[in-house]
Amino acid sequence: MYTFQLLFILAGISSIRAAAKPRNISCVQHRLNQEESGGLDSLTCTWEHHMNPPVNYTVKGVFHKQKETVRCHSKKTTCTFTQLVTLRDDNITVTVTATTHHWNVSSEPRTFVLHDISKSLPPKGLEVTDSAGLLSVKWRRLSPLEPGRCEVKCRKVLAGGETVECDHSETGNNTRPYCLLNDEANGSIMINNVDSCITYSFSVRCVLEKAIWSDWSKEILHVTKLNKNHVNLRLWRKVSEPGENGLRKVRVMWMGIPKDCGGTFTYDIKQTPDSEHMTGGNYTFCGNTTCDVVVNQDAHRINLTVFQNKDVLVVKSLYVPAVGESLPQVTNIQTLSDDNVIKVSWMAPMQPVSGYKIDWTQDGSQYHWKESEYTNVTLSGLQEKKPYNITVTPLFGDKTGQGTQVLHVCSSFGDPDSIAITVVPGHRQAFVSWNTTSQKECSGAVQSYTVNYYKAQDGPHLNVTVDSKTRNVSLKDLSPDTQYTVSVDARALTGITTSSDEKFTTKKFDPGLVTALSIAGSVIIFLVLFLGLCFAIQWKKFQEKPVPNPALSSVGVWASQSQQKGICFQPFRNPSESHCDTVYPEKAQSTSTPSPVIGYDTHTASEYIVDYANSGMTLDLYTEDESPVEPAKTPPSPGESTALISSESSTANPYRSQSSVESSVPETAKLSKHVPVKQQERALLKTIYVTLDMIEQDHNR
Repeated sequence: MYTFQLLFILAGISSIRAAAKPRNISCVQHRLNQEESGGLDSLTCTWEHHMNPPVNYTVKGVFHKQKETVRCHSKKTTCTFTQLVTLRDDNITVTVTATTHHWNVSSEPRTFVLHDISKSLPPKGLEVTDSAGLLSVKWRRLSPLEPGRCEVKCRKVLAGGETVECDHSETGNNTRPYCLLNDEANGSIMINNVDSCITYSFSVRCVLEKAIWSDWSKEILHVTKLNKNHVNLRLWRKVSEPGENGLRKVRVMWMGIPKDCGGTFTYDIKQTPDSEHMTGGNYTFCGNTTCDVVVNQDAHRINLTVFQNKDVLVVKSLYVPAVGESLPQVTNIQTLSDDNVIKVSWMAPMQPVSGYKIDWTQDGSQYHWKESEYTNVTLSGLQEKKPYNITVTPLFGDKTGQGTQVLHVCSSFGDPDSIAITVVPGHRQAFVSWNTTSQKECSGAVQSYTVNYYKAQDGPHLNVTVDSKTRNVSLKDLSPDTQYTVSVDARALTGITTSSDEKFTTKKFDPGLVTALSIAGSVIIFLVLFLGLCFAIQWKKFQEKPVPNPALSSVGVWASQSQQKGICFQPFRNPSESHCDTVYPEKAQSTSTPSPVIGYDTHTASEYIVDYANSGMTLDLYTEDESPVEPAKTPPSPGESTALISSESSTANPYRSQSSVESSVPETAKLSKHVPVKQQERALLKTIYVTLDMIEQDHNR
């Protein structure tokens, strides 16, 4: 039951909504032939009705005077009656009926006066004429039988096709220019103070008294002529340094002649020395905006004459100072760049100035320039990220001062310079350094550098930030024998430049420990070599100790400890032993001849002893008080002999034994006369061996 009631309520709401009437009906009568008072017209009516389609609409119109009813059918909220023959003073009542399969509803009837809802056709035959800065706009309307008014729409066409409304002062009114027309078919209006060589667009619309405005007529374009009163020729120059021949090149530049002006323009330049007051000089025929002339080092006047269709349009001159001429100039030029715009400011000279000329160039071949009455100017329309040379020159009436130039001012800045990094890894640290190379003419100034590093596998990303003056950093607390990836970011106000990734691997061992071990090993090796060398030297000395040569020896007998008192053998003293060693040499017996030994000298010991005596060498024996001992007169003992001492290893021993056998060799008497030996001491003597080389070495020492 409740469901049925709900459906009934919804159906009622739907019926109420379906019964909403069309409202806000409006109609417009279009005159198809406005040349006559009557004719075939059309009537278009519109209304509002917010319903879901499909809805069929029927519009019924009833003319009061004609007693005629017309109908129009549509499925939209607009419908047009065509082929109507109407009277201009007649009225019409309009009713709109909306019909669906479920309901039918009609609007409230509305009555219209045909005269008030009539809309004229747009004017035709629009013409524009130009004369001495004045424009005349003419047109022809299509309803000349009734009074009305027309309005003119004026627009300036700028570069790129953009249009702006004309200044109302150009028409002499505060609103769009318009004119009142009675029964005239033609309308016209004058527009003054138009710009020279500017494209204007015009269109016109008209209305009959209280009726509806017509549509705008077709737009017409017109380019105004050049007005001499509007020509503001601006002239400037750039003077180069004198060449080897003393001549200077002057580039003359001018502005103020619109490019879109019709007609033929020619330009003549005449340069004359300033002292001649513009008399004489040379003529040069130039292009449209620039011209190059040559002058010497004196001051000159450059005169530009502009002709239009062979008629003189304007004449302008400028001053070129002499070389070395002392002229005032501006100081303290300041620049500020942002987004391809350079703001320039400067300090004026002490002398009063009439203005300033500012010129700038990016490549040195094409110059731009402008004038200013103030000590600052804004240069716009510059190329992106390019350096410019800017010159500011003060003006003093018809003369100029000295130009002041500032070089390489960037219009904007790009990202910082590119970065190349170098890594020197250690055991638990790495030394990272980098260099920057310029990649653009106007790279951004670096504010700081950030060194990013992380383990190649899955380590955390770490970074170190330093100022713009630092070009290296030491990374510490790294893991030994681990691969890392490092990069450097250069940060500027204009952006960030990142270097390419550089991979490195830390060392497995500490280089300091390896160095210490290397040094210690080197020291140990040096000590071993040194000790070995010392041992070799000592061994060599040991090997070179004097050993008795059997071929050069004779046998003597050392005295016993009790018999050594009073006798010294001076040449063989050893500080580590007793001060005197007593020796008792015996004469060799001449009767005993040793057997010859192979490989040894066959001379006998007595012969060598004779050689010692003959060579001037003697064995002097001294007592303990250093007094020489007189040779003994006692003959040698009868039991001594000079026979060879037997040896187990060889059949012949080269050493000779001194025995008690008495020798008759006379040479031994020369030796024995220096050695007095008592007869009772013979039994206690010891045997010794003395060689010639031992004596020689002792003498060398």
